[in-house]
Amino acid sequence: MIGAPYYVELPPVPGLVNHLRTVWVQTTGAVPYVQRHLPAGGAELHWPLGGQPRLLGPLTRPRVEVIPAGTTLLGVRFHPGVPALIPGGVADLLDRGVSLDELGHRWVDRLGEVITAAATPQAALLSLQNFLLHRARAAASDPLVREAVRLLMPWAGAPRDVGSVADHLGLSVSQFRRRCLCAVGTGPKSLQRTLRFQGFLALAQAGAIATGRRGADGMAGLAVDVGYADQAHLSREVRRLTGLTPSGLLGGEVDRCSCGHDHTASYAPFLAARRSPASL
Repeated sequence: MIGAPYYVELPPVPGLVNHLRTVWVQTTGAVPYVQRHLPAGGAELHWPLGGQPRLLGPLTRPRVEVIPAGTTLLGVRFHPGVPALIPGGVADLLDRGVSLDELGHRWVDRLGEVITAAATPQAALLSLQNFLLHRARAAASDPLVREAVRLLMPWAGAPRDVGSVADHLGLSVSQFRRRCLCAVGTGPKSLQRTLRFQGFLALAQAGAIATGRRGADGMAGLAVDVGYADQAHLSREVRRLTGLTPSGLLGGEVDRCSCGHDHTASYAPFLAARRSPASL
């Protein structure tokens, strides 16, 4: 008998905090679930119990997937620029996915047996993280790209353009773009757009109060807080990245997501980096 739909999102184990943004377990229940994947800047690993695991590359547009009924899915979201099981980077996976078998990983079947034998989905997720922790010790990400991601966060200080970030890193704009394309799969401008959008979602999910700059409040205020020129700019970018209006994406409410999931773990890195309203 198939149980009720279920979703829980968790922070990664401590040793993977610099590699993963979040992990989760999702069960679809008795009917298929239509999942709208949104750009987040990094790759994702989706491992259905008893099924074939897939690595999804970074997105520049929404990706709609129908998850079959009765599916239990383990999910892992990598930070932008993290090798994500591909030592050469994820540029070739932009806006597409690939089976781990196609990547030639010989450990997939063995790890799949361990995951399937786990007593609970949460135990299976821990086994997956323990394996990734072992691999992470040998996977080195580009330190300049890690710093670039930090600087391009929507509240990393004064608004930064790509040129000023490149100067800070000691790179030319063309060198910065090449490094970013190799490690992240997109150019720095596209990455900045995605991080700004994710910052807006983080504030909206947390029910954050706008800082009131320029006299804006509500959704318009949150838009200004993360670097959009105004609410119209937010609307254009959200449509570009999700295919929906901001109110359609959020279910008509600024302080909750229409999917009903609690994304606190996923957005914690954004919320932790946000300065207090008094400092803005």
